[in-house]
Amino acid sequence: MTKERDHALSPAERRAALGLAGVYGTRMLGLFLILPVFALYAETLPGATPLLTGLAIGIYGLTQALLQIPFGLLSDRLGRKPVILGGLALFALGSVVAASAEDMLWIVAGRALQGSGAVAAAIMALAADLTREEQRTKIMATIGMTIGLSFMLAMIAGPALDAWVGVPGIFWITAGLALAGMALIAWVVPTPLRSSVHRDAEPVPALFRRVLTQADLLRLDLGIFSLHLILTALFLAVPLLLRDAGVAPANHALVYLPIMLIAIIGMVPLVILSEKGGHMKGVFLGAISTLGVAQLLIWRFGHQFWPLVLAVALFFVAFNLLEAILPSLVSKTAPPDAKGTAMGVYSTSQFTGSFVGGVLGGWLHQHYGVMAPFLFGAGMTLVWLLAASGMRQPQRVASELLHLPETALGDPARIASQLQALPGVVEAVVVPEEGVAYLKVDREHFERAQADAIIGAPA
Repeated sequence: MTKERDHALSPAERRAALGLAGVYGTRMLGLFLILPVFALYAETLPGATPLLTGLAIGIYGLTQALLQIPFGLLSDRLGRKPVILGGLALFALGSVVAASAEDMLWIVAGRALQGSGAVAAAIMALAADLTREEQRTKIMATIGMTIGLSFMLAMIAGPALDAWVGVPGIFWITAGLALAGMALIAWVVPTPLRSSVHRDAEPVPALFRRVLTQADLLRLDLGIFSLHLILTALFLAVPLLLRDAGVAPANHALVYLPIMLIAIIGMVPLVILSEKGGHMKGVFLGAISTLGVAQLLIWRFGHQFWPLVLAVALFFVAFNLLEAILPSLVSKTAPPDAKGTAMGVYSTSQFTGSFVGGVLGGWLHQHYGVMAPFLFGAGMTLVWLLAASGMRQPQRVASELLHLPETALGDPARIASQLQALPGVVEAVVVPEEGVAYLKVDREHFERAQADAIIGAPA
């Protein structure tokens, strides 16, 4: 096989990537669509309070945080597709419950059911089953991109759909998206010949202690927790502020569209600067600081239209940048054989932040006014900034996975030591029971041929 073909996705891998990205994207779109509209809709429901509104928005994060790792582990036993189909069925059921609800408590129940369909880890494990090791990063990146795209689409489509079919209609559309995801799993995504544990793509219980005792990973977990806490709290207030500034709810999409465009345009050069220019930590700390400044601006000037719009645009430049940088930092920081476990803990922190942000933001709004969540968010950002400032400068490293021939499994310690001694290898871990070696490498100095020679792989 030529080098060019080695670096190209096969037709089956391309089908898996597009199918799983579609499943992940439609599910996340369904979760995000109500963010820009629900605070306004909640005011029309009997017995609604800001606290209950926050609970309804954030409760999916609690059930998802509790169940996403167990669902991933369950897929090792029951199979990937049955678990994913079951999770999407729960998501569809929750959407139907929320669409049919006539009071806030039933919407809370529906949102909790939506979150209980926590299939993210199982989707990543299925993606790993369906791809060669050297293509896995591409597939994961393709799936991961759908989160950001779904969020930006939801900011524009949510208000437009609300004006057309209302929030109950959005929940019905979400149920339809879940069914579409089930169809993709059943008829588009290939079925793997066998499933196995992939330490670079899914959590391994034996490795939790390792990733929970690494200070820089904990800093990143705090970061994604804080980021999604702040985001969820933001959407308890910004739709109300836009309405009070004279923007009809049906026109909110016209406000979010340029904000999202500005966020993308502002983010891209900064991502390039951080990844290619070697300024990752500086850009990272700058984005956290900008996030805090944006919240202070909303707190101070949020009752005026143009200052509010400019501050929210600044917020989303920083938010989108941090959403892009944080997973990259986790990948660079995690032990090479524990990347999947580190990402599992990271995702759990993210969903927990969404839940806490909804509940705490709603409580602050109810007791201290609509601007209180922004002041608290600015304080939370300061805590995050202080924690992140102690982080080591991230290394410019990438992951490399070697499939070991039988002849290399007799003395794994020797193989690991020899791989570790190669130029460009930062860390090497051999897992003989899986027949693989996980490497963290500096691509400028690493030569794959040298590693293949050590393990006795065919040229």
